Amino acid sequence: MDKIFGILVLIGVPLSIIGSLMHWPSVMMFIIYCVSIIALASYMGRATESLAIVAGPRVGGLLNATFGNAVELIISIFALQAGLIEVVLASLTGSVIGNLLLVAGLSFFVGGIKFKRQKFNVFDARHNSGLLMFAVIVAFVIPEIFAMSMDTSSTISLSVGISIILIVLYLAALFFKLVTHRGVYNSQNEERNGEAHEEPEWGKGKSILVLLIATLAVAYISENLVHTFEVVAKSFGWSELFIGVIIVAIVGNAAEHASAILMAYKNKMDVAVEIAVGSTLQVAMFVAPVLVLISLLYSESMSLIFTIPELVSMVTAVLLTVVIANDGETNWFEGATLLAAYVIMGMGFYLL
Repeated sequence: MDKIFGILVLIGVPLSIIGSLMHWPSVMMFIIYCVSIIALASYMGRATESLAIVAGPRVGGLLNATFGNAVELIISIFALQAGLIEVVLASLTGSVIGNLLLVAGLSFFVGGIKFKRQKFNVFDARHNSGLLMFAVIVAFVIPEIFAMSMDTSSTISLSVGISIILIVLYLAALFFKLVTHRGVYNSQNEERNGEAHEEPEWGKGKSILVLLIATLAVAYISENLVHTFEVVAKSFGWSELFIGVIIVAIVGNAAEHASAILMAYKNKMDVAVEIAVGSTLQVAMFVAPVLVLISLLYSESMSLIFTIPELVSMVTAVLLTVVIANDGETNWFEGATLLAAYVIMGMGFYLL
């Protein structure tokens, strides 16, 4: 698989540059851009996995989620610049439901086929559940309710205020997990995993270099990808909502998708869950608020006001994940349940 991604990078990146300079057809370039970003994301995933072996499951999961979300953040910034606010909000929705239902679902399913019962840190699961409920149900639902009685200016002001609170609380959550309470809630499963020594694929220097180069390449390709959305939507009959929720979210989060499933297959469930849930928290509590603040620099500002289908889908995904993951163990059937929910939502967004 690594060789395949290597070939795709060697072919896809030059084709992306040549195609953008020579103005090849938008639909063809859309496919080339998406394949190239996914292939580059695999290298980002391998680099962060190498760094994670040294840093431990919590920091490793955080690194993987951060660099995985960097791709989506880059795509979203260019989309904001192009005035595609609906696509950005839809991609944030897609990240939340994609990480909680698709990534976690595939991880639980693939790992559950190999191991009948997989355990992860129950304390982390409960801590993350509370943050998920706050980030999605409180911080996203409340602006929707209050916006019904507000003008556009007040809605933007409310969104900016909530964004600042979300960023502060997210940084406080990292400080709690990585500094003040680091190691306090370690599970026996995590301690056993920590005993096994594993050699990283790449050294620290090479991993950081690969991350930087891959991120720069993704930034260039993402800027061009955004300009193909309108033509692709008309060609395939897709709505901007479907492109944002399904296509951009899957492409933008390809790095952590692959890494979480691989970790689950290796029975490293603490890392897999940290990637899936940690990435969701980062999107809801950091990426979305940062995009709101960045949008103030452009002619059209973005508020945290989602459509009703987007809002209901995110709340449903959070509640289902909390119920399934709160006991600290999982199996393939629970993974299949999450995947079934994702397919149902995907069908709904496609038909809208």
